[in-house]
Amino acid sequence: MTCVILDDEPLALDLLADYCAQIPGLELVGQFDDALAALAFLQDNPVDVVFLDIHMPRLTGVQLAQLLPQPGPRIVFTTAYDQYAVRSYELSAADYLLKPIAFERFVQAIQKVRQQLPAVPATALPTAAAPEAAPPAAPAAAPDDAMFVKNEHRLQRVAFDDLLYIEGMKEYLMLYTTTGKVLTLQSFRRLEEVLPPERFARIHKSFLVALSRIEHVERGKVQVAGRLLPIGDTYRESFNALIKAYNQL
Repeated sequence: MTCVILDDEPLALDLLADYCAQIPGLELVGQFDDALAALAFLQDNPVDVVFLDIHMPRLTGVQLAQLLPQPGPRIVFTTAYDQYAVRSYELSAADYLLKPIAFERFVQAIQKVRQQLPAVPATALPTAAAPEAAPPAAPAAAPDDAMFVKNEHRLQRVAFDDLLYIEGMKEYLMLYTTTGKVLTLQSFRRLEEVLPPERFARIHKSFLVALSRIEHVERGKVQVAGRLLPIGDTYRESFNALIKAYNQL
């Protein structure tokens, strides 16, 4: 089974390419960050499935899907926004994957596509419970003093002691540490499952801080590493309770 990946985010392309490499019988024949370049390729090179990001410049994934030659490839939409699910099924998409995409969910999408393809012999897929099928970022078996996050083509160890604060950037998180910055394709929700709750606090929809790194709190903001970060109304009460428990005099 052949496939193409289209996404304007380099980390998303790398993640899906890694997933494709782990699926027996799945051949990645192209990956693109430009919708028009992908469209030109697909018009001359038929494939079985296209993993298609919805939010892209110049031409959206939905628009591109409508321009593909018919009968065209199976479409699996990938996006951080769930409001396009209905539209995707109107276009007869094989599946709809919400970012960050876990490997288990990617395998399920491949199984759906294979069921739709005619006369394709069954190929063994990694099961969701198999060790190699664990999500690449922040595995559950991470040590208590650190976590591993996917950064470019590697898994990078980040010690909890080194973390200053984390900033949300659409589908990505920027981890600010004592040694530099680390960009990873991950969600705050997954990260909060890994971080020790007594050491870290969400203060805003876009910020999470290490309590031990807070320099001062003033007028609805906290300063960490010289930067003032806003405290969101949703998080203000819980954050104030944490500060009081954190030896406030």
